[in-house]
Amino acid sequence: MVTDVTPENFNELQEGKAILDFWAPWCGPCRMFKPIFEETAAEYPDIKFGKVNTEEPVNQTLAGQFGIMGIPTSVFLKDGKEVGRFSGAVPKDVFKEKIKEFFG
Repeated sequence: MVTDVTPENFNELQEGKAILDFWAPWCGPCRMFKPIFEETAAEYPDIKFGKVNTEEPVNQTLAGQFGIMGIPTSVFLKDGKEVGRFSGAVPKDVFKEKIKEFFG
């Protein structure tokens, strides 16, 4: 399951493993990565998957907090601490390798 993340529900991602996808509706690579992110979320029920729409004014604080300079950017969190990130749309197999790399 993928959650739409806002500052109000961000704290729900502070325990365990979570992956945040920073994106915007106008971003072509973001649209290409969306189904990959969603399909992969269904395969990893022990990881929380969240999407942060950087175009929403309320979410620009989160984007700033994480120093997001380009989208799409995926940020991997473990107990609220960043353990890795990558930018760009990647194929599903590469995304799954990143999950293994950052979460073991």
